[in-house]
Amino acid sequence: MVCDRENKSDLKFQNFKINGNRSLKGQIKISGAKNSSLVLLAASLLSDETITLTNVPNLTDIDKMKNILKSLGVLLKSEGEDLVISPQNLHLCELPYELVNGLRASFFCIGPLLTKLGEATLALPGGCKIGERPIEEHIKGLKALGAEIIIEDSLVKARINNNEQRLKGTNIKLNCPSVGATETLIMASTLAKGRTIIENAAREPEVQDLCFMLNKMGANIYGAGQSKIIIEGVTKLKGCSHKVIPDRIEAGTFLIAAASTFSSITVSPVIPNHLDSVIEKLRESGSKITINGNSISIKTNSIKAVNIQTAPFPGFPTDLQAPFTALMSIANGQSKISETIFENRMSHIKSLNQMGASIVVEDNTALINGVEFLNGQSLKGQDLRSSAAITIAALAAKGISRIEGLEHLDRGYENFENKLSNIGAEISRENAKNINHESKLSLDKSNKQTKNYQAA
Repeated sequence: MVCDRENKSDLKFQNFKINGNRSLKGQIKISGAKNSSLVLLAASLLSDETITLTNVPNLTDIDKMKNILKSLGVLLKSEGEDLVISPQNLHLCELPYELVNGLRASFFCIGPLLTKLGEATLALPGGCKIGERPIEEHIKGLKALGAEIIIEDSLVKARINNNEQRLKGTNIKLNCPSVGATETLIMASTLAKGRTIIENAAREPEVQDLCFMLNKMGANIYGAGQSKIIIEGVTKLKGCSHKVIPDRIEAGTFLIAAASTFSSITVSPVIPNHLDSVIEKLRESGSKITINGNSISIKTNSIKAVNIQTAPFPGFPTDLQAPFTALMSIANGQSKISETIFENRMSHIKSLNQMGASIVVEDNTALINGVEFLNGQSLKGQDLRSSAAITIAALAAKGISRIEGLEHLDRGYENFENKLSNIGAEISRENAKNINHESKLSLDKSNKQTKNYQAA
């Protein structure tokens, strides 16, 4: 099975052409949350009835998850803006390696398959190479619920081996508030016998969205959005209709793009309190932010350097660290950005420095001396958020940039270039198999545009 989007052309041979240093103005419609949609698709496996999801974004990652569900016997049908999911013919099978290897969210299926069918076999998950992102917390929790698990030949084999063929509720304390582990264990516990308590649970909005939909389906989940979640197991889950929450990371990316280009834009629909930490830092860095219902407007005339440290929700999101680094590269002053979630999430730094930024990385902390401007370059994004970061930098830079790595970008942003074009960006998608990645810009530290600061 091949994703429809990938049939159109090879994303690895596409690039953005961006003529930067343009002011943006207008309104951007925010799509449904990618990270919520993926787990909700997996959660649909728990029901014997039809699930209808609305506001599911059109992304390559979503296409992959749909194909995984189809491989498991699930029928999917698009009806206008609705995605109708019929899991009545769900069955076990060996999922194609190419489907699960490229999508970490494929591992979400283990909880529903195990608790509903009594066993599951999945390949170790793939996705962006931004760190180890171990699955130990998932495995430890599933074992605590009574699953037998063996990992061999890059496969995770799980089964229930008791007379009732049912997981049993228990107390689980996570070593870290992992979003993926929290979601996996919530789904597995919905059909378990008795009460499950998850302590040190993730509090992210996507976890809350999952719990909200599962409760619509007949689950009994309490404490979503808190560090202690209680699940009272039930024997069956029904169908429901559910609207995916807006994508806070997409909204944050566009707000940062507006700040980087000294622009005025409005993003909607959003849930503003999902972005509290981002709004706080944008205001601190000089942007004027106005919240009106489900919309956020930003106006930026100057950029002041601020420090950030990524943290689990409600802290500053790791998925916006790279875009915010692009903003700080042209801020007035020195800033320090510390990545505490993933150990390999600084791949954008090299590209930003090629554009004329002055950034040094020490122990997963970026020390940034703001420069007056960046220069357009030919660059390649290495993962989803680094691709977004260097696209933002290209929008702010003088001259023309060409950005490869769109196979990463299209995993998480729907109609990215069209949304930017509609508010004044000069950005277009091209097919180009031979791009010169060599920097045309001298990296001489004496570059006249670099402000005379010492690293913090």
